[in-house]
Amino acid sequence: MKINNFLYILFASYLATFLRLTINNNFLISIIGSFLVGFFINKRLSYSIEKILFCGFFSCFTSFSGFIYFLYKIFNQGDWIKLIIFFNLIIILNLLTMFIGFWISRKIT
Repeated sequence: MKINNFLYILFASYLATFLRLTINNNFLISIIGSFLVGFFINKRLSYSIEKILFCGFFSCFTSFSGFIYFLYKIFNQGDWIKLIIFFNLIIILNLLTMFIGFWISRKIT
């Protein structure tokens, strides 16, 4: 991989982090990110563009730590039923949103 691609990945990571801080809503970020990942999975992207998007942008935009922090706050409250419901709801909604993005991408091309 060329040095320019590393710079593009750094820029994509910076942009994603800026957007994540601007939106400041873990659930909304998760849904948007899942949709976009599903949308771009279907596209025939070059190796470099794929790395820039998936390793740079989406890894910073939809970070796993936001999801875990949200569940950790519920865990500290001791509400096990709420924790199990939110955990499953978030996983199912993200998978469904990712599938919808994939489906829309297939319909467009």
